[in-house]
Amino acid sequence: MDERPENAVDVIEDMSLDLKRSIFQEKQDTLRDSPSSSAALLLAEQQKSLFSQGAEDGDHEEELVDSPLPNVAELAFFFEQAGVGLGREETQRVFLALKQLVDTQHVQRCRFWGKILGTQSNYLVAEVEFREGEGEEEEGTEDTHEDEEKEEETHEAQNESEMVEAADPTPTSTHKPPPIVPREENHTGVNKFTYFVCQEPGMPWIRLPFVIPAQITVARQIRKFFTGRLDAPVVSYPPFPGNEANYLRAQIARISAGTHVSPVGFYHFEEEEGEDEEVRDTFEENPDFEGIHVNEMAESLNFWVHHVQHILQQGRCVWINLTKKSGEDPDEDAEEEDHEEEADEPEPETGPPLLTPLSEDANINDTSPWSSMTSSNLIPQFCIAVVRSNLWPGAYAYVNGKKFGNIYIGWGMKYLGTAYTPVMPPLPRSEYPSGPEITEALDPTVEEEQALKAALEEQTADLEETEELEDDEDDED
Repeated sequence: MDERPENAVDVIEDMSLDLKRSIFQEKQDTLRDSPSSSAALLLAEQQKSLFSQGAEDGDHEEELVDSPLPNVAELAFFFEQAGVGLGREETQRVFLALKQLVDTQHVQRCRFWGKILGTQSNYLVAEVEFREGEGEEEEGTEDTHEDEEKEEETHEAQNESEMVEAADPTPTSTHKPPPIVPREENHTGVNKFTYFVCQEPGMPWIRLPFVIPAQITVARQIRKFFTGRLDAPVVSYPPFPGNEANYLRAQIARISAGTHVSPVGFYHFEEEEGEDEEVRDTFEENPDFEGIHVNEMAESLNFWVHHVQHILQQGRCVWINLTKKSGEDPDEDAEEEDHEEEADEPEPETGPPLLTPLSEDANINDTSPWSSMTSSNLIPQFCIAVVRSNLWPGAYAYVNGKKFGNIYIGWGMKYLGTAYTPVMPPLPRSEYPSGPEITEALDPTVEEEQALKAALEEQTADLEETEELEDDEDDED
């Protein structure tokens, strides 16, 4: 304004360019590299360790022979013929991830269980069996810590209740909660195997906790999609006792019990005299199994059997009587036995035994729970037999001679056959019984009070007259 230059517009334009250049200086500087934190790059860096071969010393041949690593490539080859699989690239990365799990954990047997889909991320599931005396120390310490915490909480609650009763005695509730069904021990029932999960190959494997009967019971009553986060809460009614890791473990147990099948004759029971067939929970491979023809396996479900124990309504594979209590005093035990004899004992719950044919499974709304077929009708001499579960969509099994396999790839949701109706919460309980002695009455009006007063005065006047008449009669006598 003071100098009044002739090219004032050019000067303003130069000043504007200088200002813009100072604002975008960091992005225009070629000496600084903008770091890229994309999820694909981070995942590639984690999966880079899968393809690195470490220096291994010792007997390499013995390790190859004794390795529990499953042949995932062979499993994918057969399921690819049935139109099921994860793709060759992802299957190879899963194969390397299982190798990493076997190298870090002392397992006796490992198997690729399948893949459960989620809304945010997925779960790759590996089923392992630890050797005797290994992999159980951490599990035992977790249980002991939980028991100690529960004992401390119960002691604190008892002390607080005693203090409250001493200060102000209040009536105690007579409600007794139902007994807690204990979980099955390690390597038995629903906790027979241990499961590890990871979101992507190359990410760390995380061991899932053991499942308890209460979690299986509630999982049967709710329907929830998995989010892909193990620590995510499960918001439902009835409330689920645990987080998504516990819910995932419960669904894995249910899917395994309902969909893991094998050709008849591949497994057989050990020959032991005096053992009931219905309570048998162990079996072994049959060395004399010669295989069944593919056409027979595809035409009839009688040639397929369940080799995983059925889960009872109690949430266990083996029923337990919750009414029995063991005491230290024999006299008390005898009295308890007498009372138990008088009372009606619950009938033990039983389910289909092991190695039951698939033809005995119940239908769902006139729909067969299984569908059997061959992988190809054009080349029957090289096809395989495939069976698909209609109860758990995503569960498949194949048989080719003496080889068979099971896999599950799905959302972890069971087919109900009807529309899902959530369980309605119960009605609120009444605090006290209603009645004239407890229910508060309304205050009377002025007219009602005057009428009651007049009635009482008439009643007293009548009583006085009767008393005077009685006194006069007594004087005359």
